Amino acid sequence: MNVTKHQRIKTIIHSSATAAATAGAGLAQAPGSDSALITPIQIAMIVSIGKVHQQELSFTAATSTLSAVSAGYVGRAVSQVLVGWIPGLGNVINASTAFAITEAIGWGANALLERDSPVARRR
Repeated sequence: MNVTKHQRIKTIIHSSATAAATAGAGLAQAPGSDSALITPIQIAMIVSIGKVHQQELSFTAATSTLSAVSAGYVGRAVSQVLVGWIPGLGNVINASTAFAITEAIGWGANALLERDSPVARRR
């Protein structure tokens, strides 16, 4: 079975979002503590997407890419402060928010990296 580039990227993004959601759900009652787990997941996701696009990204480059596409952190912070502390509901909302933002960051990073891939530069 031949796995397409899009399928590989989709798997990377979805599995990273699932890992971020797990971290978000587990640490919902400790505001901000999940960032220590979610940020490295997102950086690893960006590095992996870069590899699919034949780009070797340094930690600094991946962090810069994360910064460029992570405007959604404001919404995540607001939802965590408002309801993150509520056991059960806070866990679900925090997990959902972490999943959605990581997916959005992944697809945003993919768009940036795809545009700057060696293949795209040859066109």
